[in-house]
Amino acid sequence: MAAIVDAAPQRQQRADQRRGQRMTEEQILERAKAIHEKAITMDTHVDIPGGSYATEALDPGSEECRLKCTLPKMEKGGLDGVFLAVYVGQGACDEEGYQKAHESAMTKFEAIHRLCEKMYPKRCALAVTPDEVEKIAQTGKRVIMIGIENGYPIGTDLKNVEKFYKLGARYITLCHSGNNQICESSGGRGRGGIEASGISEFGEKVVAEMNRLGIMCDVSHIADSSFDDLIRITKAPIIASHSGCRALTNSSRNLTDEQLKALAKNGGVIQMVALGNYLRPDPEARQKAIDELKERMNFKELSAEELAKLSAEEKQTYDRNLQRYQRSMQRIDRQYPERPNVQAFVNHIDHVRDVIGIDHVGIGTDFDGGGGVPGFNDHSEALNVTIELVRRGYSEEDILKIWGGNLLRVWRQCEKVAKEIKNKDK
Repeated sequence: MAAIVDAAPQRQQRADQRRGQRMTEEQILERAKAIHEKAITMDTHVDIPGGSYATEALDPGSEECRLKCTLPKMEKGGLDGVFLAVYVGQGACDEEGYQKAHESAMTKFEAIHRLCEKMYPKRCALAVTPDEVEKIAQTGKRVIMIGIENGYPIGTDLKNVEKFYKLGARYITLCHSGNNQICESSGGRGRGGIEASGISEFGEKVVAEMNRLGIMCDVSHIADSSFDDLIRITKAPIIASHSGCRALTNSSRNLTDEQLKALAKNGGVIQMVALGNYLRPDPEARQKAIDELKERMNFKELSAEELAKLSAEEKQTYDRNLQRYQRSMQRIDRQYPERPNVQAFVNHIDHVRDVIGIDHVGIGTDFDGGGGVPGFNDHSEALNVTIELVRRGYSEEDILKIWGGNLLRVWRQCEKVAKEIKNKDK
């Protein structure tokens, strides 16, 4: 017998799409602004540079700061909250490597707390619960949350999971671009990594501790085998803090439709990444043209941290070269127009909705870690996502879920599971 499918949501979706098609651009903009203002808009993955972040040298509260995620850009774009990533690159899985990773993580924790508590306490505040997210957002301050990208800094001491929790971490990406002591990575062994298959015995203990504390398990970067193991062992919903759809872009960093279905059954959410290579890869010809341009101009794009080290004269020279490079890139963009943009970003949201429904998709840009596409290149352009969603006929309820509602629901469920585990252990 064929499965009975509730057709009501599909009928409503078609009605919403027809309404979007009938609206003028002015009406679309007006409606998008109203919804954007009402939503709690959240981005679950933003990288921060090590060392100089939240100092005078790299001040995310300054209008001049070149990062894609800054307080002024969030304020301009109506972006309420971000998870700042305590990212640590993969190194050797030995005592020395774990110690260095732990120190690197602590430097970033300190920077995030410095931003909220010392530099800009009137403009932003740290949230460690969904209720705090909502309360802070109502005050008009930006909401800062913390995720850990790569469980490597945990080392082999399970107590570090609770230590990081007390510092504010509310999700942990189990690994990064190389295998670690917790699990196998989608990037394979990687630099300094080890042989691994799925989630290790120690990794299972880490997941259990995360469930006990209420830390969300993040599957971005983990291998398919690790994903399968996590679905089997976790007691709480999972998240993919910054991933796309493999059916649209064949990258091991993206989730397959089968994984999306498993995530939905688990009650989790995939937060859509805004990194071009995971939305629609640049064609080889385009990449070749870019490489040749950089070689011809002898030009290298610098990170915000690298820029902070330049003298005033060096910055002027760099800015002139950057402008020349950007003018030349416009010609390449015209020649190869298939560059992923905000429309391609929303295409992946469409796909998740079509495969598993609107309750399991959100936004996690990977800004300042490679993320950013034309139309959604930094947080000042966040409204453009809402405009595109309205244009495609998404309802207000749908958009509120995408921008933050779904993630907050999953977070609350993880808190509930943690409470149940603790009550059971009493």
